[in-house]
Amino acid sequence: MITNEDVMNVLKGVNDPEINIDIVTLELIYNVNVENDVANVKMTFTTPMCPYGPMLVEEIKTKVGEINGIKEVNVEVVFEPPWKPSDELRATLGA
Repeated sequence: MITNEDVMNVLKGVNDPEINIDIVTLELIYNVNVENDVANVKMTFTTPMCPYGPMLVEEIKTKVGEINGIKEVNVEVVFEPPWKPSDELRATLGA
């Protein structure tokens, strides 16, 4: 059985191309829910105008879709709440 953690582990392999840090570490993933053979991912971007947004969504769909047993991947992009890096992430980014 595929777990939410299985999907999160795959998402750790998806990097933001501008910052070159994975989207889980960047805190862009708000929720992952696996029901039967469907993975639902709720996420945001660092900015609503992110030029790499569509590419990130496609990479997520491709990589999560490669998990044995996943037949469908849904990615919902939301901007509420807006992305705000944690203090720990800000320190990692040097901000």
